[in-house]
Amino acid sequence: MTAPRLQRLFPLLAVLGSVTALGIGTSWAKNALFPVVGAQGTTAVRVGLSALLMLLLWRPWRWRLSRADTQAVALYGAALGAMNLLFYLSIQTLPFGLAVAIEFAGPLAVAIWSSRRAVDFVWVALAVVGLGLLLPVGLTGSPLDPVGVLYSVGAAVFWALYIVFGKRAGHLHAGQSVSLGLLVAALVVVPVGVAHAGAALLSPSVLLVGVAVAAISSALPISLEMMALKRLPKEAFGIMISMEPRWRPCSPWPCWASG
Repeated sequence: MTAPRLQRLFPLLAVLGSVTALGIGTSWAKNALFPVVGAQGTTAVRVGLSALLMLLLWRPWRWRLSRADTQAVALYGAALGAMNLLFYLSIQTLPFGLAVAIEFAGPLAVAIWSSRRAVDFVWVALAVVGLGLLLPVGLTGSPLDPVGVLYSVGAAVFWALYIVFGKRAGHLHAGQSVSLGLLVAALVVVPVGVAHAGAALLSPSVLLVGVAVAAISSALPISLEMMALKRLPKEAFGIMISMEPRWRPCSPWPCWASG
């Protein structure tokens, strides 16, 4: 494969790698951490340890930031933290696939808002149809928890903001923007997790699983997404991220959802 062709394919490969790692890590987190520290604690462990890993790896203080870039990174990180927290709160009471489908309204809204060409709307329409087929309408057998739906809608809003603010910080080195963004996200969610789970967050088993989940479901996919955002317009990224597979938590490993 020639280098120019590989460069053109890189954003697609980065998004595919991101959504696969995110699905695996999120399912693992729900199985292993939810019963011990809850949604708030799981978010704190995942985001907090991800921030620590990325700070140690990239040492972002080596690069200087302008005032405008500092603001962009802060907004990107705050949106990232809120998105993670609200999504984990939503899957406490909603089926995993349904919560994900609702959350995808965020990137699709960005794609629609940013699209200018007719072909962009064709791809958006196909993504909407695909997500509609994933919604378990009429199959749940019980009414949906309205609070869980609101959490998922909130996650969708912050996912849209994450894309917009991430694009603004996209000119920075990916290691710098992601590590500092995760630091801001940790400042948003860790106090919530500590207030909810307390000393349970320091359990050796929680920390051990947390490091693995942080690497798989946050540090790796967020880094890949930022690399893709540097090379793609917002509308293209919003459509491509809708390829994320629908997972449901199975013990001991995640498996594909059926129906």
